[in-house]
Amino acid sequence: MPLPIVHNPHYDADFPLGHRFPMAKFRRIAEILVEDGLVAPGGFVVPAEAPAGWIGLAHEAAYVDQVFAAAVPPAVAREIGFDVSPRVARRARTASAGTVLTARLALEHGLACNTAGGSHHARRGQGAGFCVFNDVAVAIRVLRADHLIERALVVDLDVHQGDGTADIFASDPAVFTFSMHAERNFPARKIPSDLDIGLPDGTGDDAYLAVLRDTLPGLLRDHRPDIVFLNAGVDPHAEDRLGRLALTDAGLEARDRFVIGTVRDAGLPLAAVLGGGYMDDIDRLARRHTILHRVAATFV
Repeated sequence: MPLPIVHNPHYDADFPLGHRFPMAKFRRIAEILVEDGLVAPGGFVVPAEAPAGWIGLAHEAAYVDQVFAAAVPPAVAREIGFDVSPRVARRARTASAGTVLTARLALEHGLACNTAGGSHHARRGQGAGFCVFNDVAVAIRVLRADHLIERALVVDLDVHQGDGTADIFASDPAVFTFSMHAERNFPARKIPSDLDIGLPDGTGDDAYLAVLRDTLPGLLRDHRPDIVFLNAGVDPHAEDRLGRLALTDAGLEARDRFVIGTVRDAGLPLAAVLGGGYMDDIDRLARRHTILHRVAATFV
């Protein structure tokens, strides 16, 4: 079977070009995956919208109600970075369901990828940093509620620290949160993960990969997860306008190949989500995100 790739057109909430959050990349990612033959026309696995019961496993009920009603208070919307319109609310529900579906496919097939997800700044009580719902946290909680897993490992390689995921799982020993990020980048106030590795500005491919290679095998051995979630943000790239690191396309490819290979060699399923990436050149950014899917396809 080809690599399961999850996508829904509702991942694109149709922001205007030039918005600080490059929403148009989600449509272009799907187009590129089809154009380049990684997905056959009509070959995406399409999620529905997540119900409130799923989202409420990771977020406070009052906040879930606000998003579903598209009635998020202005102060919270400012922290998110945009208003939560009905279309944005639908996107957040669909992306969360997409990561749940990606995780279920990973449990079945060993490996699966979403074309969205990685909204790791959304905390239990509210969203922040372009993140409305924390899709990885929702997926872990749904899988556990359905008795499909007991333990999970989150490998968060977005350039920004995964404060929301750390917040949600702060008192949950069954979920190990690992974030490797630019230390001086957003958020200013970092909620501690189980393991945080903050890298200095300008860290390039060799130093970055050396740290990752020294860290990941031990986490798999010591935590013994039933599933691994990879947040494969491309914002550690040197060209990213919100990053402070200096990875190249080749470095991102080597990063994803190492993580996927190490997890699969350990016999563990891996669910990969997109994470952050910020450029005005949507086509170039979208192609950079598809590095994940191209690498993953070589493992099936």
